[in-house]
Amino acid sequence: MKHTMILGILVFDRIKEAGKTQKVLSKHAPLIRTRLGFHELSEAVCSRMGTILLVLEGQPESWEVLEKELAEIGGIEIQKMKFDHLFK
Repeated sequence: MKHTMILGILVFDRIKEAGKTQKVLSKHAPLIRTRLGFHELSEAVCSRMGTILLVLEGQPESWEVLEKELAEIGGIEIQKMKFDHLFK
């Protein structure tokens, strides 16, 4: 069985939390198949809040370690979706 997890990470203060978040994501880079980051940007404003979407592969036990380390940062919220693929 193959597993896929999508993590949504809401970073409340990108300026304050970006370095810590990047360090954890880099440490777990082999698990990350896709990473997308978004924040509001215009001529008048660059939002301090940002959103990161991660598509993870590998074993669920490894995802739990990544999620735990992200949760320890503080200043972020994590939501997740898990998919189990059955192949014949």
